[in-house]
Amino acid sequence: MGWKSWRAARRRRREETLERPQYGWLWKPLLGLLALYLLVCLALGIWWSQPPAPFDVEQATLERRGEAAYAPAARGTVSVATLATTVETLLEKPGGYLRNDIAPPGVWLDNMPNWELGVLQQSRDLARALPQMATGDTGHLEEALEALLGDDRDWFYPSTEHRLEQAVEALDRQLGELGAEDPGFAPGEGVAAWLAATAARLDELSRRLAASVGSHEALTELAVDTETLPPRTPWYRVDDIFFEARGTGWALAQLLEGVQRDQADVLAAAGAEAEWERLLAELAMTQRRLWSPVVLNGSGFGVFANHSLVMALHMTRARDLAAALAERLAEPPQALAAPPAEDAVEAPVEPPVVEVEHHEEVAVEPPPEALAAPEEDVAEEDVAEEEEASPVPDEGPGLEASEQADAPE
Repeated sequence: MGWKSWRAARRRRREETLERPQYGWLWKPLLGLLALYLLVCLALGIWWSQPPAPFDVEQATLERRGEAAYAPAARGTVSVATLATTVETLLEKPGGYLRNDIAPPGVWLDNMPNWELGVLQQSRDLARALPQMATGDTGHLEEALEALLGDDRDWFYPSTEHRLEQAVEALDRQLGELGAEDPGFAPGEGVAAWLAATAARLDELSRRLAASVGSHEALTELAVDTETLPPRTPWYRVDDIFFEARGTGWALAQLLEGVQRDQADVLAAAGAEAEWERLLAELAMTQRRLWSPVVLNGSGFGVFANHSLVMALHMTRARDLAAALAERLAEPPQALAAPPAEDAVEAPVEPPVVEVEHHEEVAVEPPPEALAAPEEDVAEEDVAEEEEASPVPDEGPGLEASEQADAPE
């Protein structure tokens, strides 16, 4: 092949390459974009998996009431405001509501969606009890309950987020009607039933947590009947139930504080304040920081902890306290301290009139001897004291002569 033919062949190859270019170089930027997307999804997944911090129920009530925050409010205001803030937290936390996501990174997450399920279940339980507590119109409360009972995985219209927003709006309307002129909630009405339902929810959750424990000896020490446990939890679902329990504890602690503010006089009259505080402290133990990157399922005093067993212990204690409070509040005092009227406060309090039965008795005068007897006794005692104080003379004839001289004739 000559020099000219080689140059001509090279020119033809170059023309063919330009006419039919090779696209193999495109996979490098595409791979870089994919790696960047996965890195962003990983960062968002870690951020979205952080549970929100607890909120102050009194501050939340003031913010939700707005301009009417400094006006008198009826009983039940804090409970309704706490429920509305709890539901709103599901929408406003980082990432929003993730349980119905169908796209990454939400579809890859499982801890936070199960945490949301625990919060939603506790919100539904209190929403069922609020119409029983109220004494006036319960239309807004029924509307909020209907919105909360929808499917928690709907992503198409009406989505779960849309129904949660409807529930918050209905609760805010109910909150606006709980003013000074509204009768509000009845003292202690419906609280025992709500606590009984909560105890049943905690019992079911503690059994599901205990079902993930392989050793029955550990369950026997916790007084758990292994025959009534559900089927053993698969290893890949242990963390789902664990985070559902954490969401349950977080929401229940907030709702209990709200009800405690509204029913403080009822709890004091029933002597249930100490048990209520112990229940809040037990739920606070379920929110301790998890130092392990995954939920472990160890046994005994081994190298690895058993997070499900520890959570089951806290849920069992909380269940017992909730059941005890439900029994204590099932029969509230017949007469609670109702707020007195203005006229009644200014009027003096008169003691109750007690009827006294009078019986006719015959007055018997004591004999003169009985009246004189005490004086004689006193005189004798005085004489005895004087004799003890004075020196006693020697007995002799002089004494007898003086006595005879002093004797009357």
